Parts: sequence; C-alpha cells; structure tokens
Amino acid sequence: MSTHTSHPDIINRLKRAEGHLRSIIAMMETGRGCLDVAQQLQAVESAVGNAKRTLIHDHIGHCLDHAMQSNGQDAAEAVREFKEITKYL
Repeated sequence: MSTHTSHPDIINRLKRAEGHLRSIIAMMETGRGCLDVAQQLQAVESAVGNAKRTLIHDHIGHCLDHAMQSNGQDAAEAVREFKEITKYL
C-alpha cells in the first residue's frame, strides 16, 4: 500500500469520527433523546463519507498519473484499478 499526501488528514478525520461514534454509544446508553442521537449519527456519516471521497479522489489522481506515465501492463492495471475504485463513489 502506498501512502498518499492526503492519508494523514483522512486518518485524523476518521479518528474524530471514531470519537463521535463512541460518544453516540454513550448517549444511547444514558438515554439521550433520539433527535440528539440522530444528529450525531448524521455528523459521523458525513465525516466518514467525506473521508472516503477524499481517499478515492486522491487515489484516482495518482492512478491516472501512473497510467499516463506507464505503458503496457502497468497502464492497463492502473486503468482497471481506476474502474474498480469508482464504484465506491
């Protein structure tokens, strides 16, 4: 696995989402209202979605750069991977 420049930012986003998710569990265990819980769940869902989108867009950029600089088998593999990862958008 290669590390892209966006990975540290994505890791930070996911760690924040992890902390929010733990707080949601605590909210539910202490009987907090459904509206409060739903709002926090929406925030976590949005954070994870943004992290995923950033990861995929960064990877696509690298994948396309690699394909343009390669020939033959490497380019074909990069294009195959590009097609595969876009299904997660």
